[in-house]
Amino acid sequence: MKTAIYLSIYWACAWLGVPLWAQNLAFDQKTFDLWVDMRIGNGKQPAIWYCYGEVYSYPEGKLISRMEGVDLGQFERPAKDSVVQFNRKIFLYTDAASNQVLETYDGKPVEHIKYPYQVITYVLKGNRLASYVEQGREPRITRLGPGYNTHVRKAGNNWVFSSPVFLNLNTPSGAYQAYENYDFFVNTRQRKISDRYQLTWVRYGDLPPWAGPGKSVIQLVCYRVNTFEELPDVLKNYIVQHAPLWLQPPKGWQEVRALQKGG
Repeated sequence: MKTAIYLSIYWACAWLGVPLWAQNLAFDQKTFDLWVDMRIGNGKQPAIWYCYGEVYSYPEGKLISRMEGVDLGQFERPAKDSVVQFNRKIFLYTDAASNQVLETYDGKPVEHIKYPYQVITYVLKGNRLASYVEQGREPRITRLGPGYNTHVRKAGNNWVFSSPVFLNLNTPSGAYQAYENYDFFVNTRQRKISDRYQLTWVRYGDLPPWAGPGKSVIQLVCYRVNTFEELPDVLKNYIVQHAPLWLQPPKGWQEVRALQKGG
């Protein structure tokens, strides 16, 4: 009986032209180009990702703070199947009630997340996407890769690029362990950029140092905007007044090398 049911489903799917494993797709030049367009734009202007969400203690689920930030990127394309992304990002912890930028928490100064640069190289290798990451300052520059954790799927009419990241690093401050997951969504039927390109991000790891010992979960939702002026006032004003480097992404390798030397 079960065999007959399975065969009926099989032939129905075949007749309708629906692949049985349609959710598991391989990378090819088309999906690689779609990934590049979504993640870092068309090369004519910076790709600007705005994100917002919350920081919770784990397992208590206490709301520690809210969070918002921006990731700005541009790229060089040395080959059809290879792209070098230059980006910088800043994420601010904000008060859970007022959403104003946190300066202190329980009497401790709050240190926000600021990456002056990050270089990520994407290479199409066969039917997989390989990623290489470079960040940090001399003498401790971190280079990771190749990583093959980015998967491409379809959810209805949307493309979904999922990147689970498992971090287990030795740092001068000790072991750094965390789990992060990125789900990028591309709705090809939408023309407005904020509706077309979206992202959810979840991280499990240590609480921010200023929040004390223990574990935390951070969850963010993100979407692309066209210009810096479209960012919310709290974030935009902070960057203009306190972090002008984050008005634009790095211009290329020359600026990255200078930043690596502390410039």
